[in-house]
Amino acid sequence: MKKIIILLAVTILGGIGWTLGARIGLGTAWLLSSVGSFMGVYIGWRINRTYLD
Repeated sequence: MKKIIILLAVTILGGIGWTLGARIGLGTAWLLSSVGSFMGVYIGWRINRTYLD
């Protein structure tokens, strides 16, 4: 279950970052997608730890 939660969070936040960054340019989209994906890993891990363990 932990991997599924993290995968969903990474996908959602990475997509949001890409969408926001694409308005400025490709490099910004890549950067914000990476930051969003990193945040997704952390948030997914916290959700799993807080609510599912």
